[in-house]
Amino acid sequence: MNTTAQRAHAAARRLLDELTDPDQVTFLPGKPALRTRPASVGGGAAGVALAHTEAARTGHGSWESARTWIARALSGPVNGSDTATLWSGAPALGLLTAIAATSPAHLARARTRLDEVTTRLTQHRLDQAHTRIGRGQRPPLAEFDLIQGLTGLAVYHLHTHPEAAITRQVLAYLVRLSLPLPEDLQQLPGWWSEQSPHSQLDPQFPGGHLNLGVAHGISATLAVLSLAALRGLTVSGHTEAIERMCAILDAYRHSAPAGVWWPYYLTPQRWESGPTTAACGQRPTWCYGTPGLARAQQLAGLALNDQDRQAMAEQSMAHCLRDASQLGTLTDLGLCHGWAGLLHCAWRINTDAPAAPLEADLDRIATTLLDQLEDETHLDPEFLDGRAGIALALNTYANGTAPGVPWDAHLALA
Repeated sequence: MNTTAQRAHAAARRLLDELTDPDQVTFLPGKPALRTRPASVGGGAAGVALAHTEAARTGHGSWESARTWIARALSGPVNGSDTATLWSGAPALGLLTAIAATSPAHLARARTRLDEVTTRLTQHRLDQAHTRIGRGQRPPLAEFDLIQGLTGLAVYHLHTHPEAAITRQVLAYLVRLSLPLPEDLQQLPGWWSEQSPHSQLDPQFPGGHLNLGVAHGISATLAVLSLAALRGLTVSGHTEAIERMCAILDAYRHSAPAGVWWPYYLTPQRWESGPTTAACGQRPTWCYGTPGLARAQQLAGLALNDQDRQAMAEQSMAHCLRDASQLGTLTDLGLCHGWAGLLHCAWRINTDAPAAPLEADLDRIATTLLDQLEDETHLDPEFLDGRAGIALALNTYANGTAPGVPWDAHLALA
């Protein structure tokens, strides 16, 4: 009988075999335009290229398929405007080509050009952000978050040229973001936004909100600052910024009988009321749930050499994996808010934890994902919610080793 790892390899290979020829692959309609372009990691050819690249790098896929999809990702006009992000456009392609490069000369021309564009747009967005702070205005989510904003651009720079001046500049902005605005009498955290979690002004969110998630909140920023510190790259106030973010997460950590958890966001009312002991009614997801937040805080614990924080993060992940009520809320299979994201967050946490405490849980979660995958026939090919991302999570779990230039940098997990 096959082991779970063997099943995972076979399933990942089957998923990628279905995505060999770009001309025969149809992405599902109805998604935002930026997400469907070839240069999109989340929903376009770049995300599928990432999956084929990782499979080829680990000896479980074809470099020919990877090159074909990279060419498709690079085939259209490349967005280098202010709407370009880690997930779409020049920065997305820049990190993809850095991951895919098999030698310093491989893809060198494309990498150089993409880096020039990404550095220029990052500088422009930093100038806009510092001007906004100087005016005492609260930020839109798109200014700072992982998917759309400067946290995502910090990921790109950290992994492509950590020694560059622009890398330190964007890290310095993330540190500044952790501070209250000048002359703010309420002394709210600097990433408090007047927008709703859907990135718009909404009368249902009077006073806005404080986003704690990974996809659109501060946990990705915490993870990136921690990853930079672990690489020996720090700027003024770096450690204090990590500590401030951790203090907010500590203050609003809910302690339930089945384990601790964090809300997706804080409204002004929640900010005043504080945490509860209620059971977690949230999905255990990468984007907003315990798995992503636990990984960010494990990284912070590692960066601060805070063993108590590491243990708390690892135990919160263990409780999440063993809470049937939380697991029962998962209805998707993908990376963003499904079983693949849960599996991969747990794998990352287990890899960096002493004595690999989640080993049995990983096998159980992988088995559940594989069983459900057998009955699923309408998955999108994409990275974020579909087959490419599931294949990446299964391949990494089955390989049991961390990738060199991490594909999951796009998720702020490494």
